[in-house]
Amino acid sequence: MTITEKKQNDWLVLALADRLDTQTAPELEQAAMSKMTDGAKVALELSELQYISSAGLRVLLMMMKKSKAVGGQVALVGVGGMVGEILEESGIDAFFKQYDKMEALP
Repeated sequence: MTITEKKQNDWLVLALADRLDTQTAPELEQAAMSKMTDGAKVALELSELQYISSAGLRVLLMMMKKSKAVGGQVALVGVGGMVGEILEESGIDAFFKQYDKMEALP
């Protein structure tokens, strides 16, 4: 998995590519959790993510929990394909605001 950081408006965007699974979830956890500070807005751009496992879902939920604790936000951008199906079937998609493209971030 590759993680690319960029800024969009006042959001920190973490663009994920390839697979988010047991081997790569710790990498996202380390990269994202250190950014979850007071009022932080973090968007996960998932259009290039091909697969997400239960370990990846766990990291997403940890991010959501931490963001609520620090008064921040986590959003998902570009969710589709198999990743969209997995998020929907697990019910995790309901916990996140979702945007079709980066330009839609408020």
